[in-house]
Amino acid sequence: MARKKISLIGGGQIGGVMTQLLAEKQLGDVVLLDILEGMPQGKALDIAHATPVASTDTRIVGSNDWKDTAGSDLYIVTSGLPRKPGMSRDDLLAANIKIIRDVATNIREQSPNSIIIVVANPLDAMVWATKELTGFRRERVVGMAGVLDASRFRFFVAESLGVSVQDVTTMVLGGHGDSMVPLPRYSNVSGIPLTDLMDSGTLEEIVKRVRGAGTEIVALLKTGSAFVSPAYGSVEMAEAILLDQKRVLPCAAYLDGEYGISGIYMGVPVLLGAGGVEKIFELDLEPDERALLDKSVEHVQRLIADIKL
Repeated sequence: MARKKISLIGGGQIGGVMTQLLAEKQLGDVVLLDILEGMPQGKALDIAHATPVASTDTRIVGSNDWKDTAGSDLYIVTSGLPRKPGMSRDDLLAANIKIIRDVATNIREQSPNSIIIVVANPLDAMVWATKELTGFRRERVVGMAGVLDASRFRFFVAESLGVSVQDVTTMVLGGHGDSMVPLPRYSNVSGIPLTDLMDSGTLEEIVKRVRGAGTEIVALLKTGSAFVSPAYGSVEMAEAILLDQKRVLPCAAYLDGEYGISGIYMGVPVLLGAGGVEKIFELDLEPDERALLDKSVEHVQRLIADIKL
């Protein structure tokens, strides 16, 4: 059976870590594409030199030519400007929409049957633009945000309670950024609700830190944004799709009436498999949770309104 072909668009920090993870998991052969000459080739060669030690036969190619991505089963798009201290994800909109316009056009031309995972910021607007520009069905274009936000939520809970991260399950809805909606009521430790394990004040502090986790890292790094955790989140989604695992994960999906919302991408729990987003799960929300989600929806709608495709 032919191996899957995975193209990573953007050879920066996230792209490099993803290449390494994909090679180790042997999910398919990898093309690392970037506009900078020599950079993706150098990263690809460096990682390829490690494959004998890692005992993986994954083929890794660095390229500046979109034709090398032709026939890809899956694209993961990270290309775009990273945040700097003092910048919000929304500040990247004007610059990154120009990049996404070129990316979407090339994906449509080279691999019309592919599935796309978008990681570029501002996430919810970028994944919406990618769907619109490719013309792909909504199932085949999905955004990576909820997996990362839920992972951060899990870490903070585990750290606070002194338990293993493996036993913590969390859920996050809404847009990726300050308007995200962490849901303690749908989160637990081995089935024990968080609301039974933590007082409301501690939970609120954790929720606040989850919302600002990306900004916290940008402020510390000073020269870029998080790259290891987004890479792991993206690869978890890629694995679910390429191996048809039917995982239930929080992802940015295009809503067409679900949650009473239509025409935008929003973080919701989905069934992720070989067909991409195969199902969207609708959660029963309390009035305060619904109000937060509505606020997130308004924020994403404002971003989309500013996009000129």
